[in-house]
Amino acid sequence: MLKHTLIAGFGNTYRRDDGAGRAVVNALREYLERPALEPLDDGFDDLGNQVDTIVLHQLVPELAEVVKDYELVIFVDAHVGSIPEEIREVTIDAEFTTPFVSHQFHPATVLALAQQMSGHAPECVLISLRGYNFDFGEELTAETQALVKPTTERIIGLINKEPDYA
Repeated sequence: MLKHTLIAGFGNTYRRDDGAGRAVVNALREYLERPALEPLDDGFDDLGNQVDTIVLHQLVPELAEVVKDYELVIFVDAHVGSIPEEIREVTIDAEFTTPFVSHQFHPATVLALAQQMSGHAPECVLISLRGYNFDFGEELTAETQALVKPTTERIIGLINKEPDYA
């Protein structure tokens, strides 16, 4: 049985490759046979499925209220060239962390808030795609666009993975 999963893409879609999270979410929605999210749609009106998808400009504390009800949360974002992998996958534990920048929450902090509120934090993975251009614009670069499909396939693998039994 599939885990109750939330895929949350985040980033600024008006800063070129920073919008990679939305592109991956829409590719997943196509796989799930759901319509793509329109530019002003965040997906919150479509929650309630076995696998849900949302997009956000940035992570905020209020997201803890949403994630607490899932078994698995997969965050999708773009990263800059300081990370060597084109696609990086990291397991995230619930802990309060210092944000990357002053206005952005880290996924671990969102999980820690969820655990503090409800006594439960879901399993969590952060997948980030290499971004090449963060200038103003709405189109992904060809290099980042080429990473959308393999990232989507990896996420499909995670949501279809059979649970480990001890």
